[in-house]
Amino acid sequence: MLLTRLKAGGPAIAKQGILVAFILFMIVFSLASDRFLSMDNVMSVLRQSAIIGVMALGVTVVVIGGNLDLSVGSMLSFATVLVVDLHDKIGPEMAIPVMVFATLCLGAINGFLIGFLRLNSLIVTLGMLSAIQGLVLIYSGGQNVDIVDQSGTWFRFFGRGAILGIATPIIIFALLALIIHVVMSMTPFGRKVYAVGGNPTASVFSGIPRSRVVFATYLISALCVAVAAIILGSRVMGSQNNVGQGYELQVLAAVILGGTSLLGGSGSIIRTVLGVLMLAFIQNGLILMGQPYYTQWLVTWAVIIIAVWLDVAAKRGRLFSPIA
Repeated sequence: MLLTRLKAGGPAIAKQGILVAFILFMIVFSLASDRFLSMDNVMSVLRQSAIIGVMALGVTVVVIGGNLDLSVGSMLSFATVLVVDLHDKIGPEMAIPVMVFATLCLGAINGFLIGFLRLNSLIVTLGMLSAIQGLVLIYSGGQNVDIVDQSGTWFRFFGRGAILGIATPIIIFALLALIIHVVMSMTPFGRKVYAVGGNPTASVFSGIPRSRVVFATYLISALCVAVAAIILGSRVMGSQNNVGQGYELQVLAAVILGGTSLLGGSGSIIRTVLGVLMLAFIQNGLILMGQPYYTQWLVTWAVIIIAVWLDVAAKRGRLFSPIA
């Protein structure tokens, strides 16, 4: 009887697994530490997760479209170094649009190679990861960059400011998530992205311009990286030339944890937000419990494996595959 109920409830558990897991982790950590659900700690976690969260929004669009983007970490390094370096040279009014344009150009290269030349997204973005990091080192000469007048520039508002007591990074993350969610769920473009990711061949026969749709997804990803760079640069008021190293793995982990299928065609911006928050609160909870740093990676690995398992279970309609 119990086995029958588990099998019957398998698809439901798989579909709502991220939400159930998120609630369970919040309960466990709140019992383990009375500081976990304090307002200061919650707001701190939300603020710290905003950078990864903003980048994860763009990568979610790419993955739903049936591709990957592993270049976002190096792209973040490039964008942050560029906007910080140009801040004192041409002012933040010009530095921000120049950086956004340059970052979009990098995204356009990814989109052209993958969308129009039909190259493998894993290989292209992995190569771009190295190429962009090399570009950063060439531009910066291997030196870190800093803003001289850190207290007198309005640029600091994006990373250190607040509106009605809510940190600006949190507001930016929430607004961008809302905008992209509306685009993906309520517009023809969003439906085209899902169609291309779900069945590229059928989408072409349906009259959907697959190449242009894929190209656009990489522009969206690059734009999200540019926004994240503004938040990071204004928060730190400087940048190391490898500041984005490793971000691509954290971003992809959040996207997978949110239930977006690596096979394309399925996923949700809202669920990605849950994935980002879940990773952030897991890491924060382990720190409050006094666990060593490497424990965060082990727990994150286990959570991602479970998330992938639930994703596969949702597609085949059962938690366990039959024994051959």
